[in-house]
Amino acid sequence: MAIDIYGIVEKAKRTGKIEKGTNEVTKAIERGTAKLVVYAADVNPKEIVAHLSVLCKEKGIKCVEVDSKQKLGIAAGLPVATSSIVVVDSGDVEREIAGLK
Repeated sequence: MAIDIYGIVEKAKRTGKIEKGTNEVTKAIERGTAKLVVYAADVNPKEIVAHLSVLCKEKGIKCVEVDSKQKLGIAAGLPVATSSIVVVDSGDVEREIAGLK
């Protein structure tokens, strides 16, 4: 069974704090406030999000790719698609995030 990343994002938005957009995500990674980074596979051009997994690996932050920026936007509570989000306060999803590979 695949872990519902969109569900984790939605729950983190409700019970914790997320930030949206690649610039905010990058800043959170660099500040060390990121708990989980989620980015969409269908972002064009790929370069927009290509650096995120590299940065996360360097900083030891969990990073997950999802299939759809549209679904990611919806999970993040946005009326538009989003290339990436970061969970900065895990709220009720701490255990789910800890369980991610």
